[in-house]
Amino acid sequence: MAIQDIYPTALRLLGRPVLVVGGGPVAARRAKGLLDAGARVTVVAPVASAAVRELADAGLLTWEPRQYRPEDVDGVWFVQTATGDPAVDTRVSADAEAQRIWCVNASDHEASAAWTPAVAVVDDVHIAVNAGGDPRRAMALRDAVATALETGDLPLRRRRHASGAGSVGLVGGGPGDTGLITVRGRRLLGQADVVVADRLGPRELLNELAPDVRVIEVGKTPGHHPVPQAEINRILVEEALKGHRVVRLKGGDPYVLGRGGEEAEYCRQHGVEVEVVSGVTSAISVPAAAGIPVTHRGLAKGFSVVTGHEELSEVPARADHTIVLLMGVAALRDSASALGRAGLPQDTPVGIVENGYLPNQRVTIGTLGSIADQAEAAGVANPAVIVIGDVVRVSPFAPSHFKTADYGTTSPNKPRVLTS
Repeated sequence: MAIQDIYPTALRLLGRPVLVVGGGPVAARRAKGLLDAGARVTVVAPVASAAVRELADAGLLTWEPRQYRPEDVDGVWFVQTATGDPAVDTRVSADAEAQRIWCVNASDHEASAAWTPAVAVVDDVHIAVNAGGDPRRAMALRDAVATALETGDLPLRRRRHASGAGSVGLVGGGPGDTGLITVRGRRLLGQADVVVADRLGPRELLNELAPDVRVIEVGKTPGHHPVPQAEINRILVEEALKGHRVVRLKGGDPYVLGRGGEEAEYCRQHGVEVEVVSGVTSAISVPAAAGIPVTHRGLAKGFSVVTGHEELSEVPARADHTIVLLMGVAALRDSASALGRAGLPQDTPVGIVENGYLPNQRVTIGTLGSIADQAEAAGVANPAVIVIGDVVRVSPFAPSHFKTADYGTTSPNKPRVLTS
């Protein structure tokens, strides 16, 4: 029988006395929940489980090792029965009813004056689900709602701002595909009042924000920084001090050549709470989109990530040490020449992946001696990741003469165009 005569509400039990009758696992779970709500818990049971005894020994609740007596309900605000004996639970429930005290009868949910919902807490939101007396159904629904909140599929954003300063989340959005942002990053984005956005990263997620969420564009391109870093730092702090939840949405990872360390330091210096959410860095993920691992057994045991040819003198110039160049298209010819002078063979494989994971992804594969001419002829442009080393041989886009039986193969992620 579906019971409809319920009025969902929430009890505030901080400092108020409550009674749990029973000492088994169910009683222990209910007692912990009541303690989390700040209630003063008394457990009445001749025998108590280890969990109940631990709580009692720690002074968190009072355990009365005896049978239930009617006067136990005197003066309490709430009663939970969990003895496992329907006759005892019914007697406790009747005594509570006589004193107009809400009681959850664990033995008979239809006769119970109150139901305990399946509960989860996400951020400061409490999810409580009653499902017609079906606890497994309630738990499944609770978990589904909690997951949707955690992943940003349901709106978790505050509509009334708390007093005091807000916060800043430095969120790495990954290489651009909306499915590659972390769960935590997606959740913070769903809570944001202000988003300070880069040119790269999962831009499509901005279209899912509520209309009143402000998006401040601070995107940079190589050699063109319309919003200087100092101004970005100032914006983050200013908006947080207004009480806003601010998300700095970046491509890749905020701590991998993303100036995230500077932004976090500036926020902390100005008393603003800051959280750093790591992202999938393009230095690793974009090569993977073209089937290129940065390390591979028998080919490369390590890799270096650099942003300009000036730094190449400090990395091993060997085909078995992978070099990943970020923002390196403009200096590609100089970088190739520098590596050649350092001793890297001219036939070392080189792969360039433009717009990794996006619909217009393109892969160009050549050698150290040919790649600059190939890139120029193909019109290669940023955003692009350049991979130099024998690992490029593993790519399914690599020409057949690059491969040997020992190198193996891998499947393309989103193949688009190959220039070789």
